[in-house]
Amino acid sequence: MLVLTGVVIELALMPIGLFHFHRAGVYGALANVIAIPLTTFASMPLIALALLFDTVGAGAPFWWLAGLSLDLLLWLARWVAGQPGSVTYLPAMTQGCFALFVVGGMWLALWRGRQRLLGLVPVMIGYGVVAMTSPPDLLVSGDGRHVGISGLAESELVVLRESKSDYIRQNLTELAGMNGEVRSVESLPQARCTPEFCALDIERGGRAWHLLMGRGTDWAPKDELAAACAASDIVVADRWLPRSCRPRFLKADKSLLYRTGGLVIDLESKAVTTVASGQGAHGWWQEPAAARPRKVSPRGSNSSSPLPQ
Repeated sequence: MLVLTGVVIELALMPIGLFHFHRAGVYGALANVIAIPLTTFASMPLIALALLFDTVGAGAPFWWLAGLSLDLLLWLARWVAGQPGSVTYLPAMTQGCFALFVVGGMWLALWRGRQRLLGLVPVMIGYGVVAMTSPPDLLVSGDGRHVGISGLAESELVVLRESKSDYIRQNLTELAGMNGEVRSVESLPQARCTPEFCALDIERGGRAWHLLMGRGTDWAPKDELAAACAASDIVVADRWLPRSCRPRFLKADKSLLYRTGGLVIDLESKAVTTVASGQGAHGWWQEPAAARPRKVSPRGSNSSSPLPQ
C-alpha cells in the first residue's frame, strides 16, 4: 500500500513539477517506502516526546534521537537523488498540455464509479504530448545577452556566452529539458565569431537557418551591419539595432525584447513564444514602451570589421 500510495502521489505531482520546474523525480515512490514509515513512526513521535519532556527539562535525549531520524531521512533523499536517472528533465510544457492533466485529475477525484476512469483519457493524452515534446530550437533571454541553441551537441546546450551565474545556466538548461551542461557557440567548428558578433548556420525543418548574434558593445558600420542582417534569418542583440537591419524572419534586439521579454523559438513551425504573452491582463502589469536607442562610440577607421565574414 505504501508503494501504491507513493506511485499515485508521484503521478499526481509529476505534471505540476514538469510544468513549473521542467523536472520530475522517478524514484520517489520507492524512497517513500522507507521515508513515510520513518517519519510516521520515528521522527514525529520522537519530536512529540521531546516537546512533552521539555516541560520538565528532560527532552534532550529525544531531540537527539529525532535529529538522527531526520539525518537518516536527508541521507536517503540525497542518495536517491544521486542515482543515475533519478531526475527526468523535459522541455517546458504548454498550458494546454497542463490543462489536460488538471481536467483528468479533477475528473478522477470528483467522480465515483467506473465513469471516473474516463479521467485517465486526458491524462494519458497529456503524457503522450509530453513524451513527444522536443526542446525549443532557440532560447533568448529578456536582455538579449544570453542565447541557448539545442540540437547542436549531443547532451549539451550551446550558449552565446558562458555565464558565471548558475542561475542563468540553470534557467536555460531547464527550459531546454537538459541536465545543466553547456557549451560555448564559439567552440563549434561551424561558428564564425568576432569579439562583437557570432554567425551560425543550423539545419531545422528541412532548411538552413542563418543566425547572427551580437555579444559586444562596439559600433558596427551601418552598411556592413545591414548586409549581414539581410543575409541572416534571425538576429539577436542586447543593443538597439538600426532600422536598416532587416533579417528575413526575426530581429530580436533591445527594442523588441524590452517589450516581449524572453523568447522561445521553434524554427520548424516558425513559432515564437514570448514571456509577455503569458503575463495575462492583470492591472499590475503593463506592456513596456519601446526602448530608446543606446548611443555607442564608433570604432577607429583602422579597426577590422566587427562582423563575421
